[in-house]
Amino acid sequence: MNLANTITLFRIFVSPIFLLLYVEYQAWGIPLQLLPYLLLTLLAVFELSDALDGYLARRYNQVTDLGKLLDPMADSIYHISIFLAFSVEPVRLPIYLVFIFVYRDSVISTLRTVCALRGFTLAARASGKAKSVIQAGAAVIVTVLLIPFSLGHLTQATLRWSSMAVVGVAALYTLFSGVEYLVANRAYIRKLLTSQS
Repeated sequence: MNLANTITLFRIFVSPIFLLLYVEYQAWGIPLQLLPYLLLTLLAVFELSDALDGYLARRYNQVTDLGKLLDPMADSIYHISIFLAFSVEPVRLPIYLVFIFVYRDSVISTLRTVCALRGFTLAARASGKAKSVIQAGAAVIVTVLLIPFSLGHLTQATLRWSSMAVVGVAALYTLFSGVEYLVANRAYIRKLLTSQS
């Protein structure tokens, strides 16, 4: 363990806060008009901590195999928590869109873990990093759309369809990045499938 990996673990454990805040804001007595700003603050904390652990790992030569596994796992849990939250009111994304994120990340995470157990680490790809940026951007846009909705300037129907369009683009790129990852690592996958258990 090092500082970079500790920050990554922090991201994993605090990721559900976004979901809980979005779903339970009324039970916690938080006005709808305040909710988007609290959610944007959480998004900023998550994104800054993501950038910080990457910077520390490179700056102080703390890049480890554990970090290579934990960092994409943290991104996955964080983004899936957000889109899962948005599957309920008022955004109400279709659950199949959320399933795309879960499916892609489950397949890739399982592959990376099994390969690590067999002694070879599959590093993150540029398409995977771009996927994280696009998903983060989609999460920010949907959260920002909650501001005019909370003030009565945007109907729920417009909020929902706008959110579906934005997250739909992120879902399509997520699928592309998953296919690209499998194709780029096909030699390792072949080795994994043909190696002795």
